[in-house]
Amino acid sequence: MHALVHPADIQDRDGGVLVMATLFGLYPFLLKLYADGGYQGPVFQAGLRRVCRRIEVEIVKRSDQAKGFAVLPKRWIVERTIGWLNRCRRLAKDWECKTRKARAFLLLASIRLMTRKLCQKTI
Repeated sequence: MHALVHPADIQDRDGGVLVMATLFGLYPFLLKLYADGGYQGPVFQAGLRRVCRRIEVEIVKRSDQAKGFAVLPKRWIVERTIGWLNRCRRLAKDWECKTRKARAFLLLASIRLMTRKLCQKTI
């Protein structure tokens, strides 16, 4: 898992480019990025092309005909992970004053999740 904690006054699309810039070289196998409508538009596309040329962006959109709740492809994976992480008390609310500390607790919670997944009994 890779995370970048930044101030809340940074737009998602601008923060997305910052995250992708820090990923450069870490995941050379990454070819496709699934994103929601907040990352749509030329600003994010141009910024992403500047830092990661090979990655193709696919915007996961909600259907205009869908009424009420609809599970969107690929997006549920992110929402599920955020739900798991919010079970950790330190991540459920914004307790930390320093972004370095917030990132540390996010990584600790991720390690906890992965350890539990790896140590599960299989039937």
